Amino acid sequence: MSAHESMEQAEHAEHASSENKKIALLIAVIALCLALSETLGKGAQTESISKNVEASNLWAFFQAKSIRRTTVQTAAEQGKLSLAGAADDATKAALQKQIDEWQKTATRYRSEPETGEGTEQLAERAKHAEHERDESTAKYHHFELASAAFQIAIVLASATIITGIAALAWISGLLTLAGIAVTAFGIFQPHLLPLH
Repeated sequence: MSAHESMEQAEHAEHASSENKKIALLIAVIALCLALSETLGKGAQTESISKNVEASNLWAFFQAKSIRRTTVQTAAEQGKLSLAGAADDATKAALQKQIDEWQKTATRYRSEPETGEGTEQLAERAKHAEHERDESTAKYHHFELASAAFQIAIVLASATIITGIAALAWISGLLTLAGIAVTAFGIFQPHLLPLH
C-alpha cells in the first residue's frame, strides 16, 4: 500500500469517526427527549388514574346523598299524610316539626356550599375531576406517541452508524422534531390533536 493510499484511508476513517460522533450525539439528544416524554407520560398517566378514582368516589358520595335525600323526602311526604289523620294539636305540632326537619335535611343534602358535600356541589366536583382526568389522559396519549417517535428515531440513527446511509439520520432527525412537536402539543394543547 502506498503512502497516498494510507493517507486516504486515514482521512476516510477520520471522516467516518467524525460522522459517528455526530450520530452518537444525535442519539444522546434523542434519548434525552425520550426520557423527558416518558417521565411526562408517567406523570400524566398517574394523574389520570388519580382523577378517575376521585371522580368515582365523588359520584358514589353523590349517589349516597341522593338516596338519603330521597329517603328523607319520602319520610316527609309520609308524615304529611299522617298529619291529616292526627287527632290532637300536640301530635300535629310534633309531626309538623318532624316534617320540617326532614325537609330541611333534604334541602341540605341537595345543597351544602359550606362543606361542598351537597349533591349539587358533589356533582360539580365530580365533573371537574372528570375534566382533569380527560386532560391528563389526552396528555398521556401525546407523550406516548412522542416516545414512540423518539424510540424509532434512536433505532434509525443507530442504523446509520452500521449502514452509513445518511438518509436514515435525516429521517431520525425529522422523527425527533415530530416527537418534540407532539410533546409540546401534549403540554400546551392536549386536545388539539385527536389522538384518543
